[in-house]
Amino acid sequence: MLDDSLSSSSQLDSPRFTPLRLTSRRRRLVVTSAAVLSVISILVLAYLSSSRPLLLVPQDPILPPKDDTPPLDRKSVLLGPPTGRFRDNLRNDTKYITSWISAGWTNDVMTYGNLIYLATLTERVPIIGPFTPSHIGGDAGNVLFGDVFDIDYLSEKIGMPVLEWHEVKNLSTPEIEDIGCWSVWQAVQVRESTPRGTNALNLQGLDISFTAGPKWLQKIPGYEHDPHAHFWSIASLLYSPAREESLIPPQPSEVHGALLPPDEHLACFDYLYYVCAHTSFEYQQDMSPAWRFVTQHFRWTNRLQSIADGYLRRMLSVPDDEPIPPYIAIHARRARDFLVYCNGQNKEYCFPSIATYQRRIEEIQEETRERLGIFPQHVVMLSDEEESDWWDSIRAVGWYAPDHVAEDTVNKYGKWYPVLIDAVIQSSGIGLIGMDGSTMSLLAGRRVQDWHNGVFKNIKWGSPDADDH
Repeated sequence: MLDDSLSSSSQLDSPRFTPLRLTSRRRRLVVTSAAVLSVISILVLAYLSSSRPLLLVPQDPILPPKDDTPPLDRKSVLLGPPTGRFRDNLRNDTKYITSWISAGWTNDVMTYGNLIYLATLTERVPIIGPFTPSHIGGDAGNVLFGDVFDIDYLSEKIGMPVLEWHEVKNLSTPEIEDIGCWSVWQAVQVRESTPRGTNALNLQGLDISFTAGPKWLQKIPGYEHDPHAHFWSIASLLYSPAREESLIPPQPSEVHGALLPPDEHLACFDYLYYVCAHTSFEYQQDMSPAWRFVTQHFRWTNRLQSIADGYLRRMLSVPDDEPIPPYIAIHARRARDFLVYCNGQNKEYCFPSIATYQRRIEEIQEETRERLGIFPQHVVMLSDEEESDWWDSIRAVGWYAPDHVAEDTVNKYGKWYPVLIDAVIQSSGIGLIGMDGSTMSLLAGRRVQDWHNGVFKNIKWGSPDADDH
């Protein structure tokens, strides 16, 4: 142990080591020299920072250290290949959870995100159905979740297997099976006395006997203008005593008239879009746990990303051996589903003008220049507008757009792909200008921010000066 008393040289008659003592003049010289060197260092750093060239292509990403952990075997939670009955493929030592979709595609993506987040809370394996073409026409057919999003990547990132229904049950000629499920819809919709439509009978051969959830599931019970429920309120139905206390006589199933309580091995709910941890429409908030812990890991499959990259290369005349330059995407909703909110005004009055978009473009360019050293020069417009004159005005200002007619997208890939390719392009830029109120813009903007460290601006609409700021 060191004796602190020996540190005082005045107590030592003849110290072994003589401390270095500087004269006051030498001390001033040392201090002055250090100050000069500090000023020079600051000036050099400032010069290097201010003179850093603007990048027209993104810098190479910093890759995380290689993980030697063996990949997660998603199908280890099943007994084997798809079976005629789903119950014959479920393990007795594992619990599962499922739900269904019933809206436009982006809302359905959010609904599946909510389902999987609920699965993580309740430690159940989620089973996901396909996307159904409610917004693009029934003749488009369904598209598998795993054909759009990389389900293996998702499972790895959230640390639990995610299954698709076709991996559990043979759906080519599905046997009709009875099952009991909870209806959240009846609990949170003041004027609804029936469950939300699920299409489960046609999709998975499931004949469901629903039990209406308790009214306390609703975030504000009895308030008809907010149908949200909290995640943990729903989760509590899978545990005692909430389950036992909430059981009421079930409703008969559609085909067999079966009367079944909610299943405990495969928990199921009719509809999970209106679910939040704290705030209604929570995907709009940075704190959204469903986005942060699940849905942000819905990454495009390599195939879908490659297809969209091909469209970008042809649009921007970029050779295959060169990187796609950073660009700003615009998502402009101009079809009837948004025009109906214009109170009878025409599109030119209600929707953003080119000048309004240009102001937002300049804001994004300035922010990416200051924060990232990137100055995106290309602008790509994605819109559901059908009027050719409007598209001519877009191209006249030098902006780009995918041409799904010239590319023959539908014949090459199917009716889903104009929507899917546009969604990938929206989310692959360094900036996005979205449409206020559009969930498609919202998710695309979240992807730009969290996947590419980019900039997302939502544009106001409804009148020519709506976005003034």
